[in-house]
Amino acid sequence: MSSAADTATPANRSQGAQPTIGGSVYVRPQNIAWEPTQFDGISIKVLYEDKAKGEMTCLLKWEPGATLPMHKHPEIEQTYVIEGSFYDHDGICRAGEFVWRRVGSFHETHSDEGAIILAIYRKPNVFQHSSGYSRSSGSGQ
Repeated sequence: MSSAADTATPANRSQGAQPTIGGSVYVRPQNIAWEPTQFDGISIKVLYEDKAKGEMTCLLKWEPGATLPMHKHPEIEQTYVIEGSFYDHDGICRAGEFVWRRVGSFHETHSDEGAIILAIYRKPNVFQHSSGYSRSSGSGQ
């Protein structure tokens, strides 16, 4: 029994959907400058942002000893650690590891050695006096 994938030839594909020119946005993080945030020792490179929805994917660089104060996650947050480590009351996440935060959860995070993390937010974190990350450019959430 053959499937549609087995019979898809370039001629057959040309009759269906076509790629959207400009539908992919390539980002080169190495060409983006680190911007300070409102939190000492934590800088950011924004890779994707939809302010209207509150979505953001970013790289965060934590200097050794940095702390992100107590905050709430209004939606799931996903984090992959690229370098170093960071931790909260539930555990530590090291380079090559992944952690996600439950909707409505509260915590404070720390990094003793420093870290570079990839963070994916569906909505900005809610801090005592703000939400999201303020950046030097004045854009923020």
